Amino acid sequence: MCGRYAATANPGELVEEFEVEQDRTGDPARSVMARPQSPPPGTPDYNMAPTKRAPVVLSRVPRDETTEGYAADAPPVRQLRLLTWGLVPSWAKDTKVGMQMINARAESVLEKASFKKAAAGRRCLVPAAGWYEWQKSPTVKDAKGKPRKQPFFTQRADGHPIAMAGLYEFWRDKTVEDPADPNAWLTSFTIITTDAEPGLDRIHDRQPLILEPEDWAAWLDPRNQDLDEVRRLLSFHRAGRFEAYPISTAVNATSNNGPQLLEPVPESELQGVVDPMTGEVIGGEPPGAVGSQETQGGKNSR
Repeated sequence: MCGRYAATANPGELVEEFEVEQDRTGDPARSVMARPQSPPPGTPDYNMAPTKRAPVVLSRVPRDETTEGYAADAPPVRQLRLLTWGLVPSWAKDTKVGMQMINARAESVLEKASFKKAAAGRRCLVPAAGWYEWQKSPTVKDAKGKPRKQPFFTQRADGHPIAMAGLYEFWRDKTVEDPADPNAWLTSFTIITTDAEPGLDRIHDRQPLILEPEDWAAWLDPRNQDLDEVRRLLSFHRAGRFEAYPISTAVNATSNNGPQLLEPVPESELQGVVDPMTGEVIGGEPPGAVGSQETQGGKNSR
């Protein structure tokens, strides 16, 4: 957790919702993907996965063009950028480490070498319609004899967009001589996770750290390096904001995309699924079966 989410808004909607001052989603930027991203970066993506470039909100102090440094008295500017999911620290030898850093635990980001500098001054928000998580069935097994995994989609109950707390980093490719070349730099991010709240913990024991609008400015401000304030934001919890429901296993394959992924599965089709709100197990194992091929874990399954 969190390894997949839905980023369904277009840049114009995010600029308005997050009071963005600069839309930088059109800037040329390096990608780590071997094939062109689908859907293209900056367009609605209902199956956002690691290594993709995703919309991220961050604040940067503008540079002073006369000194080529940062303007000392200038306020930070809130920007919308496309960043690669999977944080690559500045000291990394290559970009492969990003796949191991798609998440950062709220309890340890201020201590871990991979995250502590970013946590102190390079914090961001990752907009989402909601996130996906896979629940292991306590009663039904798949064809391999392992607990069947049922995907769930979690969203805000009030219908508002989600702002997942994140961190971002700049990595310099020293094999590219010109620092002005877009391929000389990779800007990447990680999503911070925390303990799942009651109900959601019946799906998974972790969830993204979701911040409320009143805390966005303090979280994004790179000048705010008060670690006690950062710890307060990292420990934020407010139960009851979310609702979760089971969806089709089509989301398991990252090649599948579109709004149909968010459609709920009828209760009659569920097999050994625990209701997050009540704890009731819904659907038994079909007679003489241990699970269908559709629910087997494959290379694109969670």
